[in-house]
Amino acid sequence: MARVLHRDGLMLVIDKPAGLPVHRGPKGGESLEDHFDALRFGLPRAPALAHRLDRETSGCLVLGRHRKALASLGLLFKHGKVEKTYWAVVEGGPTEDNGTIDVPLGRLDPSRGWWMKPDPAGLPSVTTWTVMGRSTGTAAPLTWLALEPLTGRTHQLRVHCSAMGWPILGDNIYGSGPRFGGPGLHLHARNIAVPLSKNRDPVRVVAPLPQHMHARFADCGWVS
Repeated sequence: MARVLHRDGLMLVIDKPAGLPVHRGPKGGESLEDHFDALRFGLPRAPALAHRLDRETSGCLVLGRHRKALASLGLLFKHGKVEKTYWAVVEGGPTEDNGTIDVPLGRLDPSRGWWMKPDPAGLPSVTTWTVMGRSTGTAAPLTWLALEPLTGRTHQLRVHCSAMGWPILGDNIYGSGPRFGGPGLHLHARNIAVPLSKNRDPVRVVAPLPQHMHARFADCGWVS
């Protein structure tokens, strides 16, 4: 229950741990969905995913508490009404302090599942970014970015950062991270704003930075 960041009659926002997939994969194994029954909080059905995060991504994840709520949340995500901000540490980094990445994305290869690539014929994909800090004492330069995906493509932030020449630290698919071991993917769903009601301000939720990311973010100026 400690990972429940927000609860109301329509939705839960939980702090997803890095390394745990949201769905059970074809090879089985533990998934986040295995724990949803403990999040009913008196309702007859377990909550369900309103959107998704990668296995290695941590932070804010929204669950709908019943079918009507799930349908409403699904429309909000589909039409880009939900504001999402991710924090990332990237290798190198942009020279500017903010900007926009407008790079269409398509499937890399049918044999690679959901792996993506920049593709002029792909789906429109847009991300805005802001530099939050830069490393000063590390051997290789690192940059702390706030990333806002304006579209919701699979692996969008990871592919966009890689395409710009500054892959996310620890990315073992699109960056230079080792296939096994290493620092882990430094991508965190920091906050989310969900406009549940037209007559009220959006519900805003912030997820704490996980312990294994503290050191590299601190190198870039983050203070706990």
